[in-house]
Amino acid sequence: MSRSDAEVPRETLEARLRRRAFHLYFRLRRPMTLGVRGLVLDRAQNSVFLIRHTYVPGWQLPGGGVETGETLEQALGHELREEGNIVVEGRPRLFAVYFNRHASPRDHVALYVVENFTQSAPKAADREIAEAGFFSLDRLPEGITEGTRRRIREVVEGLPPTEDW
Repeated sequence: MSRSDAEVPRETLEARLRRRAFHLYFRLRRPMTLGVRGLVLDRAQNSVFLIRHTYVPGWQLPGGGVETGETLEQALGHELREEGNIVVEGRPRLFAVYFNRHASPRDHVALYVVENFTQSAPKAADREIAEAGFFSLDRLPEGITEGTRRRIREVVEGLPPTEDW
């Protein structure tokens, strides 16, 4: 055993229990949800990928919740595959993190910009996704949500991101 190992005290049972109690307290006292959205841009076609869910109104950017033990990029990757048959190539660019008070007083959304991707096939409608597809940036569909419209403008026009979704 090296001298540095001997100098590092091991965590006592009491310290471990205290740490777990603090984690539990903060988890109950300050719970927060975290989601991801992907702004998938096809620059060559001047278009953006949008979805329309079966259970909420409006056209939106694809995305969903981040599960326990999952990174933001992993969540983004599986949501894009599920909602658009889109596979991210390389690393997406984190654009901003927003407070989504419309969804919940504890919800936050990380927005990624995805420009390097492949799509294996157009997304067919299913139980979750009513419609999905690429739309020209100068002809976005009727019924696009205001938050989605703002995010597209922020990214495409280089506007500073707002704090709220």
